[in-house]
Amino acid sequence: MLIIPVKEGESIDKALKKFKKKFERTGTMRALRKRQSYTKASVQRRKEVIRAAYKAKMQSDEQ
Repeated sequence: MLIIPVKEGESIDKALKKFKKKFERTGTMRALRKRQSYTKASVQRRKEVIRAAYKAKMQSDEQ
């Protein structure tokens, strides 16, 4: 549960902005979206290997 202390005289917009920033930092939505569908461990590993190869290629092209 997120608790946002609101000072007296502080606008609702500012409090809402604080809430959104704090909510984003906690990663709640990212976790919920990740839990919506299951990906097998082998598929996840394959994606990581492909991503690593791509990053290595981009880094070698840069030099």
